[in-house]
Amino acid sequence: MLSPGSQSPSCPGTERQEPPARVARPCGRWSTGPQDPTEEGARRRLGAGRARSALPHVHYASPIQLVSLCKVDLTWEAAYAKEFQIQASTDGQNWTTLKSVTGATGGTASYDVSGSGRYLRVYGTVRGTGYGYSLWEVAVHTGSSGTPPVQGGGDLGPNVIVVDPAMPNLQQKFDQVFAQQESSQFGTGRYQFLLKPGTYNGINAQLGFYTSISGLGLNPDDTQINGDITVDAGWFNGNATQNFWRSAENLAIRPSNGTDRWAVAQAAPFRRIHVQGGLNLAPNGYGWASGGYIADSKIDGTVGPYSQQQWYTRDSSVGGWTNGVWNMTFTGVQGAPATNFDSGPYTTLDTTPVSREKPFLYLDGSTYKVFVPAERTNARGVSWPANAGTSLPLDQFYVVKPGASAATINAALAQGLNLLFTPGVYHLDQTIDVTRADTVVLGLGLATLVPDNGIDAMHVADVDGVKLAGFLIDAGPVNSDTLLQIGTPGSSADHSADPTTMQDVFVRIGGAGPGLATNSVVVNSNNVIIDHTWLWRADHGSGVGWDTNRADFGLRVNGNDVLATGLFVEHFNKYDVYWSGERGRTIFFQNEKAYDAPNAAAITHDGIVGYAAYKVADTVNVHEAWGLGSYCNFTADPTIVQAHGFQVPVKAGIEMHDLLVISLGGKGQYAHVINDTGSPTSGTDTVPSKVTQFP
Repeated sequence: MLSPGSQSPSCPGTERQEPPARVARPCGRWSTGPQDPTEEGARRRLGAGRARSALPHVHYASPIQLVSLCKVDLTWEAAYAKEFQIQASTDGQNWTTLKSVTGATGGTASYDVSGSGRYLRVYGTVRGTGYGYSLWEVAVHTGSSGTPPVQGGGDLGPNVIVVDPAMPNLQQKFDQVFAQQESSQFGTGRYQFLLKPGTYNGINAQLGFYTSISGLGLNPDDTQINGDITVDAGWFNGNATQNFWRSAENLAIRPSNGTDRWAVAQAAPFRRIHVQGGLNLAPNGYGWASGGYIADSKIDGTVGPYSQQQWYTRDSSVGGWTNGVWNMTFTGVQGAPATNFDSGPYTTLDTTPVSREKPFLYLDGSTYKVFVPAERTNARGVSWPANAGTSLPLDQFYVVKPGASAATINAALAQGLNLLFTPGVYHLDQTIDVTRADTVVLGLGLATLVPDNGIDAMHVADVDGVKLAGFLIDAGPVNSDTLLQIGTPGSSADHSADPTTMQDVFVRIGGAGPGLATNSVVVNSNNVIIDHTWLWRADHGSGVGWDTNRADFGLRVNGNDVLATGLFVEHFNKYDVYWSGERGRTIFFQNEKAYDAPNAAAITHDGIVGYAAYKVADTVNVHEAWGLGSYCNFTADPTIVQAHGFQVPVKAGIEMHDLLVISLGGKGQYAHVINDTGSPTSGTDTVPSKVTQFP
């Protein structure tokens, strides 16, 4: 058993764990195995198995209180560890390192630590002798002073609206939120509708800005709407090109007139939806539209994009697809049209090389859980109802609510908790640090992170399997170097077995006020999957100007084997995308160059007029991309002639498929499509200049 030890003001409690051979422990357990003197390095745990020490009054299988840790005493026998880590865990599976020790000499030593957990282990990495590791005693000092542990679970906060089919005046609630959010493009309201499984009749959920709607079933068909989820553009005189920042997910729709309307622009994902009818992607009146993204969805009828300029659809099925304007790209879509990019808008790949669907919240009975889908290789069609993956209970998440501090968020991460951001705007005075493998950071209702005083918003360590999904990073008025960094510079680990994913994560610089960031997103880790992002330096709204909301780079990829599916990046002062990692792949890219370039001189570099929308570094040997479009609209100086939309080294391993450039109304032109290849744009007609294969 665990017994109390010495007391001190700063570290008042001590819990001793004596050798497993000597003491029985009803409140915890040791798990040991035969020592293998030939087993090497970091794969070995104490006793050649996994050694765990349960903290006070803890039962391994029970819901338990986290305990603060401040010091660990170790007494080694002759077989000691020269290098080791002291680690804590909330669940006995995912571990956070509290202390890394090198140059140890055995005997008895004490180590100050800071953290909390339910379990403690000593993780040996280098032996001090030719034998295994043998600990005589582990003493764990626990403290009640200082900041108490962050608790997981709890309610979902004031801006999550949970409904069921029997709720009275449900339509009124949808209408009330829509009236507030319909034209609130840069407002602070954030809302998430969560629909319990069941059948909803006669509902029309109109979605305005920063409004999301999701079903709470494990499968889309568990939540049936006999009615509509509608996005239209009445607020903007029938122009849908600014219908940003909203989403629908994980439900079934039987449209009231047979066809649902989803007239969206960027940052408006449509995921895990079963449309029992058709889908119209254009606004009423077929005005301008600039979207969009569908994934893991089944549309029984025909999808009509009509005025949509571009669209990407992944791992879905459609009953048909009609027309389109410039760039319609499909991967793993049953029923997709055949490639016709030489004469039309379509680029079609039979499968998606690697994909993993976005995590989502659901109800298991009356208990909230987050489902984390498994990775798929060469996927085609929807992932449901098979639903390969894992479920995480909500008590493994810190449910972040408006007013939460960055310090508390980081403390929760250090404890081993995941993050569920509820709808709101979160000002950060320190960078959010995600250091544990397989951490989930999930946002509801376009939860928005704003870094203050020039800090970076979020850093992700070079670890396996982090899942980032469903939030917006909005640059602050003091320049940040990098708003989101995945992996540290020089990262080299192979994460192919469990890649980090970034899904429906959006970045905005300016628009809601002045914003500054040198880099929006930098990916240093290998094998990252970027699945639907919109990185936007604002061209309208508040705080917009060539230097007022300056942002040099949208996406910089330094890691190898990174895949981007559904990449939207617009208006950056220099390169929108700069790719220097090897074996990168992009499937679908949409871009507009910065409208407000003051003149050609301001964007001339290395003797080239204009920074390419998508540049592959000269050092790269292998890169491939499909379905890429760049548009210019140089309103500040319409005489600018940009050299090209795309710039890549000419090497055998570089392959670019189906590229186009367009002058929007003659406000500036492109001289070429890629490097010095491709016809120039000309005049005022928005007729694309194309290259179907380069080189």
